[in-house]
Amino acid sequence: MGRTATALVGFGGWLALLTVALALYRLRFVLGGKALSAFTNDGQDLDPLGHRLTRARNNCCETLPVFVAIALAASIAGRLEVTDPLAMWVLYTRIGQSLTHIASTSTAAVQVRGAFFFAQILIYLWWALRLLG
Repeated sequence: MGRTATALVGFGGWLALLTVALALYRLRFVLGGKALSAFTNDGQDLDPLGHRLTRARNNCCETLPVFVAIALAASIAGRLEVTDPLAMWVLYTRIGQSLTHIASTSTAAVQVRGAFFFAQILIYLWWALRLLG
């Protein structure tokens, strides 16, 4: 499997892991009497850690389609040489962004998280420009 495909599978696996972690985290509230249907999509109804975990998971859901669209286009066009060199960096920065998001909302953590996010966006834009150019 090439680097782009490996990074895509890794991204999907990371999203699945965060989803399981969130489900297990919410389970403690369910066992405490909260209805399964009572959770909000943004995690505002949870404690700070639960809220950060929810947002980290949701951030993955928001950016995975961008990665998939560009990687799919590169694959269909037979241009994986564009995405392969940086594909794993998308995964690494995504995991870094998620872990930083879960760990803290301090100013320093938000700046680090923003840097990880910005790196991903720059990679996506670079790929798009190279594929369209």
